[in-house]
Amino acid sequence: MTSHPLEIRPLTARSVVLSTLLGVHPPRLPARYLVRAGDLFGIAEGTIRVALSRMVASGDLVQDEGMYALTERLLARQARQDESRLPHTRDWDGTWEIAVITAERRPATERAALRQAMSGLRLAELREGTWLRPANLTRPRPGTVVRQCTFLTARPEADPVALAASLWDLGGWAASARALLDALHRAATTPEKFTLAAAALRHLLRDPILPPELLPRDWPGPDLRSLYERFEADFEQLLTHRVLS
Repeated sequence: MTSHPLEIRPLTARSVVLSTLLGVHPPRLPARYLVRAGDLFGIAEGTIRVALSRMVASGDLVQDEGMYALTERLLARQARQDESRLPHTRDWDGTWEIAVITAERRPATERAALRQAMSGLRLAELREGTWLRPANLTRPRPGTVVRQCTFLTARPEADPVALAASLWDLGGWAASARALLDALHRAATTPEKFTLAAAALRHLLRDPILPPELLPRDWPGPDLRSLYERFEADFEQLLTHRVLS
C-alpha cells in the first residue's frame, strides 16, 4: 500500500461553483450568487458564467430560470461529503461486516459501480469478491450492493488490529492528514484556505472511520474534521455576508 499525497487542486471557476453548491442545502443558487462567490476569489463574472454553461452541458448542473442546482450524481457526492464530516458511528462490539459478491456474469459497468459503492461504504477488499470492515457504521446500502452481495457478520480469530492495518494504509493516511493540518494552520489567504479545505474534505472521504481500538495512537482524523468544520463555518459566514445577502 502507498500513502496518499496531498491532493491540492488549482482554484478554478468550476471548483468555486462546485464547492459553493456542495456547501449549501439545498444545493441550488441563482447565477448572480455564484458570480459573487467567484468574485471572492478574483474570478471574473464572464469566467464564472462560461463555467456554468459548460457544467450544464457536461451534466454537472441543471439550470432552470436562472437557478443552478447539482445533478443527481453530485447530490450523491454531497451526501458522501456530509457523511465524511459527521459519520454515523455506533459502539463497536468486535464484530465485522463482510460482503461476499454472489452475483454472476456481471457486465463491466456493474462491476465498476459495485467497486465504487463498496468504497463509499468504507469497505476494504480482503480478496477478490470479499469486502469487509468493523461493524461500527450505520449507513444505507445502495441497491447495486444489495443486489450483488450477501452480507455476513463475524469476528476475526487473528488480531483485529493487524487485520485493519493490512486492509488500510493507516500510516499513509495519517501522514497526509497531519500535513494538511499543518498547511491549514499556516494558510493566510481565503483562496489558500479554500483550496486546502477542499483537499482536506477529499482526504476525509478516504478515512476508513475505524473504531478507536483499531487505530494507531494520536490518530489525526478528529483534528482534521474539527479544523475543517471551523473553515466551513467561516466560509458559510463569508457567503452569508458577501454572497447571499
